[in-house]
Amino acid sequence: MKTHDLAFSNRPYSAISNRLLYNYKDLSQTPYSAYWRQMRAICVTRLLSARRVDSFRHIREQEAALLVATIEEGASHGTLLDLGELISRMTNDVVCRVAFGRKYGDDDDGEEEGGRKFKLMLEEFGAVLGTVNVADFIPWLGWVNRFNGLDRRVEKVFAEFDEFLDRVVEEKSEEEEEEEEKDIVDVLLQIQRETPDSAVDRDTIKAIVLDMFAAGSDTTYTALEWTMTEILRHPRVMEKLQQEIRVILGDERNVREEVIERMDYLKAVIKESFRLHPPIPLLVPRESTQDVKVQGYDVPEKTRVIVNAWAIGRDSKRWGDDAEEFRPERFLNSKVDFKGQDFELIPFGAGRRGCPGISFATASMEITLVSMLHRFDWSVPGGEEGGGLDADEAPGLAVHRRTPLLAVPTLYSP
Repeated sequence: MKTHDLAFSNRPYSAISNRLLYNYKDLSQTPYSAYWRQMRAICVTRLLSARRVDSFRHIREQEAALLVATIEEGASHGTLLDLGELISRMTNDVVCRVAFGRKYGDDDDGEEEGGRKFKLMLEEFGAVLGTVNVADFIPWLGWVNRFNGLDRRVEKVFAEFDEFLDRVVEEKSEEEEEEEEKDIVDVLLQIQRETPDSAVDRDTIKAIVLDMFAAGSDTTYTALEWTMTEILRHPRVMEKLQQEIRVILGDERNVREEVIERMDYLKAVIKESFRLHPPIPLLVPRESTQDVKVQGYDVPEKTRVIVNAWAIGRDSKRWGDDAEEFRPERFLNSKVDFKGQDFELIPFGAGRRGCPGISFATASMEITLVSMLHRFDWSVPGGEEGGGLDADEAPGLAVHRRTPLLAVPTLYSP
């Protein structure tokens, strides 16, 4: 990614990804080509630019306020809360509003695709996308998928999302009012209308939206869940972070993003969480486009390469003897960042195929953490210290906790 980025800029073929993402009409999985360069430019300049991400600020702030209200209700009754469920709901709602201009996660919205069905669809999409398909490695064994149910499972997921996204795109394309605040589908439809010769068609719009959910919702939720896990496991870190948040915010009831920039320890906590718990430990595979020599080794064309971000983040040669410990202070006087320039910390990848949504994900993480820690103290079930909370991982493309993250909130009283 540093020296031979161009030579490893392709993606290996995946039959499942190809089917779910409309014959590689997306950005994340599509092969390196002129089409990829055009989609990358659209995402970087029109969909996820700094200005566009900032324009979604009010959405994040509104959803953070709703999260606080939910936690406050639980705190008033001493309720044991499933933090993973709360975080998942918030990240899904933010991405829905950014992508579609409305939420599809309300159980009482009267929509067929609302509530739990939509969340289950997203979970199944992620699970199928991360399934190992033997036919990708041994093509003549593709017949096995007809008997183990994988083919039917893929087609079911594709059909459900295709019907849902078709309905969304159709509704958006029929809207006559010119809204000042445009969501992702609005922008893509505008590009399609204004540039008829562009590669953006209806399938492109649907594939890009699916990318948004795969990369912008599930991974952000995973990162937040692990960050809160480590905060709960380390009461000293939680106390220090809460002190920073409460000093900067003071008596303000609602969190405003502009003040978060001053929270240095918050940023160190997030970096340390990314170091120990990259949401996707094995980055999306790359494929060499030509024969290349890497540190004396001959790597043939079409070699599949998998980068282990999890192992890089725990390498004691780089991080010291305490590499396995959660110690955010290591980043307080360090310029190391996770934006793809420092190769010892690459939770979002790096180079040409690095994730273009880093700013969007980071903004969502920061305001969520600040909202959860500003007005509430937290304890794990049974009144145990944080050391009683496990950090066991479940298998999957994005690595979640094996067990639910349960904690009891208490309203903070200065």
